[in-house]
Amino acid sequence: MPDLVLFQPDIPGNTGTLLRLAACMGVKVHIIEPAGFRLDEKAFRRAGMDYVEQAAMQKHLNWAEFETWRKAEKRRSLLLTTKATQGYTDFKYEDSDLIMLGRESIGAPDYVHEAVDQRLTIPMAGEARSLNMALTGAMVLGEAIRQVG
Repeated sequence: MPDLVLFQPDIPGNTGTLLRLAACMGVKVHIIEPAGFRLDEKAFRRAGMDYVEQAAMQKHLNWAEFETWRKAEKRRSLLLTTKATQGYTDFKYEDSDLIMLGRESIGAPDYVHEAVDQRLTIPMAGEARSLNMALTGAMVLGEAIRQVG
């Protein structure tokens, strides 16, 4: 099953929502620090309610540590970004994919864009700039689960 990866998340409510989603779908959430809020049980409990205890979560102290882990595990990284042309529904997902979301405030820096295996986007209508991070994660994880079963 694909995992979700949160790159330095800013908003505890979005992180809590994604932890709840992960608990319900049986996927793991990786959090790449530093985050814009405390990463302790009290903060997560407030944001994710009682689902936080059920969610599988792995913290990575920084980008370099995450990348070392990812390469050792031979996992493919997929960055969700408005700066991509490949639509998320036109992509073939694999069981071991890591679906990554950037910071709510500024997205992912260039070095993350350069390091990932694929960049994906959710096509939007009109002048819309971006979707909420938790909604984006849910949409793309749903498509990935639909494809891999």
